Amino acid sequence: MIVVMEAGATEEQIERVIERLLEFGFDVHRSTGAEMTILGALGVHPDFDPRQIELLEGVRQAVRVTRPYRLAGRGAAAATTRIELPGGVRIGGREVMVAAGPARVETAELLEAIAAHVAAAGVRLLTSSVGASGRSPYARQGTGVEGLRLLREVANRHGLLVVSEVTRPEEVAQAAELADVLRVGGRNMQHADLLGALGRQPRPVLLERAPGATQEEWLLSAEHVLATGNPQVVLCERGTRSFDAPGELSLDVAALVRLRRLTHLPVFVDPGRATGRRDSVPAVACAAVAAGADGVVLELHPHPERARVGGARALTPETFSVLMARLRAVAAAIGRQMG
Repeated sequence: MIVVMEAGATEEQIERVIERLLEFGFDVHRSTGAEMTILGALGVHPDFDPRQIELLEGVRQAVRVTRPYRLAGRGAAAATTRIELPGGVRIGGREVMVAAGPARVETAELLEAIAAHVAAAGVRLLTSSVGASGRSPYARQGTGVEGLRLLREVANRHGLLVVSEVTRPEEVAQAAELADVLRVGGRNMQHADLLGALGRQPRPVLLERAPGATQEEWLLSAEHVLATGNPQVVLCERGTRSFDAPGELSLDVAALVRLRRLTHLPVFVDPGRATGRRDSVPAVACAAVAAGADGVVLELHPHPERARVGGARALTPETFSVLMARLRAVAAAIGRQMG
């Protein structure tokens, strides 16, 4: 942390600031110039609030220069983390992965049909949720563990891996037995007990960004999982709140580029949740891959107008096939390939 003193700060005020920094456990290096004094406070204190120093008399500004997320930060690894899944599936390498499926598990017949389309397109990850939406007490409550068992059975028949959401700590152990990747929805991004439980199990974690969260808050959530013992975290950008359209989200492609400078963790993008419209999904998905995303999450339904959840953002099988061809072309243009 750097502490800049006011030009007219007295020696007594400077010494008081140094005393407080030492009490907080920092090593202090003082540099006195012609107009002001600058104090360098050395030490890693993730929970320290610079305002505790900034409000002292004689202080102009206190600026934290180190990131509080030590394990998720770019400095913890030289290259993007690679995560190995069964069947030779890799996340974070040269391949760009796609996870596709219905927003919710509805019926066995529907899931079977969708899984067939996913497998035929060369996609290896089948994704769907089995829990309640969580937005309203009157929302559909999902199919629970029975839905997850069905998802596993269908995925096995088509040679697919399973990505599914968990919402409560007590669900984690059973979900880890049935799914290959456990997904945390944006609404649970800061559920510390859930993140801790995910850190104590061996499956990779796909961590969505909450619509109102900063990148630092998002990475600190990933830090919870990493610090508890699970190094397999994949970030999932699904858009942030927009100033332009009430109730809709906005996906900042430039934020993906900035994120690369901050973290070594792989990054997926969910263009359906970001845009809320199936006609916007292809353009945003292609832009995300061009910007360096390691994967894309796509929702798929043979009859989106009849879907119980997420119909407005679900692609038809035909549109899905066309988009996969476009994604392969974009990936090839930037020296990558679809996994």
